[in-house]
Amino acid sequence: MPLPPLPATAVTVGAHAADWRDAVELAGEALARSGATEESYGARMIQVIEEFGAYIVIAPGLALAHARPGPDVVRDGLSVVTLDEPVVFGHPHNDPVSVVIGLAVTSPEAHVSSVAELANVFNDPDAIPALAAAGDVAEVQRILTLSEEEAAR
Repeated sequence: MPLPPLPATAVTVGAHAADWRDAVELAGEALARSGATEESYGARMIQVIEEFGAYIVIAPGLALAHARPGPDVVRDGLSVVTLDEPVVFGHPHNDPVSVVIGLAVTSPEAHVSSVAELANVFNDPDAIPALAAAGDVAEVQRILTLSEEEAAR
């Protein structure tokens, strides 16, 4: 199953975040802007981290912000936020974070398959640094598309 779509409206390049909460909120705003979620979804992603900790920092420099399916999820969606300065989430090994992926899904099955697809994408050791250094939205989309195609091989 392919990743959810990544429209240009769901990508923010070179954003400034004062802390991890700001970074996750930016990912939530991008999901809402793309029409995948309602505005409230960003707050739910923050609540997950407050409750369960920084487990969402899944690789050095990369956070996968998400929450359970709920009424504020309109459709499956993905967002990408690159940060001008990395932020600390509190993960013992993978901080600081320079790329935040926002994930919204409508079902538990979509969650499992999307996380698996993202894991395949980020098996490429060059993917995270390339995203962090991306200069524009098209480059972010290209990196994720190429990485997803490579993972499918």
